[in-house]
Amino acid sequence: MAKLVFGCGYLGRRVADRWRDAGETVYVVTRSAARADALLAQGLMPIVADVVRPQSLVGQPAADTVLYAVGYDRTAGESIRKVYVDGLANVLAALPPETGRIVYISSTGVYGQTGGGRVDETSECRPVREGGQACLDAERLLAAHPLGQRAITLRLAGIYGPGRIPSRQQLTAGQPLAVPADGCLNLIHVDDAASVVLAAERRAPLPRLYVVSDGQPVERRMYYEELARLLGAQAPRFVAAPPGSQALARSATDKRIDNARLLGELAVRLAYPSYRQGLAQVVADEQAADEETAS
Repeated sequence: MAKLVFGCGYLGRRVADRWRDAGETVYVVTRSAARADALLAQGLMPIVADVVRPQSLVGQPAADTVLYAVGYDRTAGESIRKVYVDGLANVLAALPPETGRIVYISSTGVYGQTGGGRVDETSECRPVREGGQACLDAERLLAAHPLGQRAITLRLAGIYGPGRIPSRQQLTAGQPLAVPADGCLNLIHVDDAASVVLAAERRAPLPRLYVVSDGQPVERRMYYEELARLLGAQAPRFVAAPPGSQALARSATDKRIDNARLLGELAVRLAYPSYRQGLAQVVADEQAADEETAS
C-alpha cells in the first residue's frame, strides 16, 4: 500500500520526501494544478483536491498511512473551523475503509494554561484562541470516527526551521520587536517534527496522543537575545504588541511542554534538542547560502 499526505506544506512535504526517498509510493493532495505538475516531477503522486470541497475528494487511494497536516491559509477565504474541523470530516468520509494509520497534526494551542507550569498529554485542554479550539474539536471528531481507533494525534509546539525564523529581518535591521518579551516559548525544529511523524507511524500504539516539542522551553526574551547574537545584531528591543495581533494572542498563554512520553515511547533522538542548536544551524546555513549567492 501507499502513503497519503493532506497538507504538503512546511512539515508535510518533508515527511512526503522522506517516504519517497525510502521507496514508498506517496500521494500528496494539493489545491493547485500547477503545483501538482511540480510535485509529479519530483517523484510524488499529486492529487488535485481541496479538503473543504467534498466532491473533489472522491476516489482517494487506499494507504497504509495517512498524514493530515493541513495548515490554515488566511488568503483562501475560509474560516479556520471550516478548514480544520469540516476539512477533516470531509477527508474521513472520503477515505476507504482499508485505510491504515492516520497521523493527525494538531497543536499545543489546545492548552490555555497561563501559569508557566508543566503541561503534558494528561493536562486539561483550555484553548483560548480560535485555532486551538478548532484543533481540539477536530481531535474529538477524529476520536469519535471509526478510523479514530487507528489514529495518532501529534500536538506540535511552535515549528521553526529553514525559512521560518520569526523576527529575523527586524533584528537584522535593528528594529524594535512588537512581540512580548515574557513567558515561555515551546519549540520543535521542523526536521525533528518530521522524524516524530515517522517514528509514530512505526512505533506508536493505537490510538495514541503525543505532545511534540524539544522539551526545552525558553523565555521569549532569551530566545530573541540568542537569535540576535547569532545574527551579529544588536540586542533586541521590545515594544508592545498591537491589540488584536497574533503575537499578542499567542502570548496569552504561558506553559512548559513536557515531552517525556514522546521520548520514552517513540525513542526519537532529536537532531536539535534545544532552540540553541536549531537556531545556530539555520542561521549558519542561511548565511552560507547568502554568501554563495553574493559570490
